[in-house]
Amino acid sequence: MRTASTIKLPIACTVAMLVKRGKVSWDEPLLLREQDKVSGSGVAADLSAGKTLALRDATMLMITVSDNTTTNLILDRISADAVNDYMDELGLPVTRSMRKVRGDGTQLKPAEGWSRAGSIEANKRFGIGSSTPREMVTLLTLLEQGKVVDAESSRIVLDMLERQKHKDGIGRRMGASRVLSKSGGLDALRSDVGIVYTPQGRVALAITVDDMPEIDYSPDNPGLRLIADLADVLVESLR
Repeated sequence: MRTASTIKLPIACTVAMLVKRGKVSWDEPLLLREQDKVSGSGVAADLSAGKTLALRDATMLMITVSDNTTTNLILDRISADAVNDYMDELGLPVTRSMRKVRGDGTQLKPAEGWSRAGSIEANKRFGIGSSTPREMVTLLTLLEQGKVVDAESSRIVLDMLERQKHKDGIGRRMGASRVLSKSGGLDALRSDVGIVYTPQGRVALAITVDDMPEIDYSPDNPGLRLIADLADVLVESLR
C-alpha cells in the first residue's frame, strides 16, 4: 500500500541508526537552499534560504509537523537506499522509501532522489513510499521494545512521535491516554500509525484509508474520522 508521509517514520529510524553507528551526527548542519523548498506539509519552506538546521531539528520537523522540505534534506544526506537497507536489516522488506517529496498537488516539482526500489517501474505508483500495516506495527513494536538500534535511539524516535502535532486520526478520541503517532495524507488517502498507552497495556496500530472520492484536507476528512472510529474499536477490544 502507499504510505503517504508515514514513510517518514522509517526515515527517522534510519537517521537514529546512522547516528549511533557514527555515520552522521544529530548536530550536523543541513543547509536550506531556495531550490530545496517544496510545498505542502511543514514550516521549513517558509524559512529564509541560507539557514542551516541541525539534523536532529530537521528530523523533529519531519515527524512532528510532517515537514516535506526537511524530509528531502534528510534524504539528500542519507539517501532513500539507506532507509531501505535498514528496513531490510529489521526484517521489513516491503517498507520502502521510493523518492523525495515533490510537494503538494498544485506545486509539484519533478520527481527525484529515486531509490533503487523506487526506480522499478511497478513501484512508481506508490509515490514516496510503500509499506503494510503489519510491517508498520512491527516497526512500532521494535521501537517500543528498544530494538531500533538500541534503547536510547528508540527513545529518541518515540519522543518525536509523542510530540507529533496531528492527532485527528488515532489520537482523536483517546482522551488522557498517551498517543505516539505519525499520520500522513494524500488527496485520496489518509494514514496513521502509532502506539496508544492504556492502563491495560500498549496497543500498536497502523490504519490506512485509500480511494476516497473527494479531496478534503480538513480535520473532518472522512478518512480521518474512519481511522478514529477504527482506532477506538481496536483499542477498546484489546484493553
